[in-house]
Amino acid sequence: HKIITRYRSYHGTTAGAMTLSGDPHRLPVEPGIPGIVRVQDPYCYRCPFGWTPETCHRECITHVEQVIKFEGPENVAAIFLEGVTGTSGLIIPPDDYWPRMREIADKYGILLVSDEVMSGFGRTGEWFAVNNWGVVPDIITVAKGITSGYIPLGAVIVNKAIADYFQDRMLPMGLTYNGHPMSCAAAVATIQVYKEEKLIENAKAMGKVLGEGLEELKAKHPSVGDVRYIGLFSVIELVKNRETKEPMAPWNAKPEEMTVMKQIKAAMLERGLYAYVRWNWIFVTPPLCITESELKEGLAIIDEVLDIADAATV
Repeated sequence: HKIITRYRSYHGTTAGAMTLSGDPHRLPVEPGIPGIVRVQDPYCYRCPFGWTPETCHRECITHVEQVIKFEGPENVAAIFLEGVTGTSGLIIPPDDYWPRMREIADKYGILLVSDEVMSGFGRTGEWFAVNNWGVVPDIITVAKGITSGYIPLGAVIVNKAIADYFQDRMLPMGLTYNGHPMSCAAAVATIQVYKEEKLIENAKAMGKVLGEGLEELKAKHPSVGDVRYIGLFSVIELVKNRETKEPMAPWNAKPEEMTVMKQIKAAMLERGLYAYVRWNWIFVTPPLCITESELKEGLAIIDEVLDIADAATV
């Protein structure tokens, strides 16, 4: 009856999804549903265990198994993780993280769930983020990219064992718009476009261009503490000081703590570029159909406005 999830995570705003999330939007409505147990994240730039890339012991992995043992494996129903963490910092796990989650889940008979609402449907250069590491979860949750946002639709994809269980057992739940024909038709059409226009392949190819551009920004601007990217899913993390890693705006920042970041966002908009800005992060997540010239044009704008952040460094 327990579910393992992470502190830096976002899964939605209904009661259960909000409790699953580690994101601070859950705080005003605590305690939420029972049975949620949170673990630390594979946040290599700000390792919660104090390691550096050179000294890393993958404690973010062994920590998960340790928590499961403390909670009692027989009490844990699922490990519920974003394929790649989205709005909580775009945290890309080490290459062995997802394979080890699969091993741990299998070892204790626990379901492995990947929330691919943000990271699915080509965003990382693969159909789903977990495909980057060759892992097959027991359950995948999807939305957003399944229809490209044209019509609302979410879905839960389950493995054969789970599907077979409900062949002769009714699932006592339902919503007014379950299986809505128009939404499902939009999903079919969207998936056809992904294939016909080779958008997944384009995301992978343009992701290399994006990664190179972000690394150049990091080398040039002292305010850039870290850049993280996989496919066309990326973030620029801004700091006041590279040595101390003091963030340009703190976690769960108050409006008055967002002055510099607001200036950066406004400057980008003035130059015709929209990017999601949250706390000390600039999310760079262009459309999957973007061209190399368009991508470089956007990066040039970011390069220009980062001078604002550089002026705020200490």
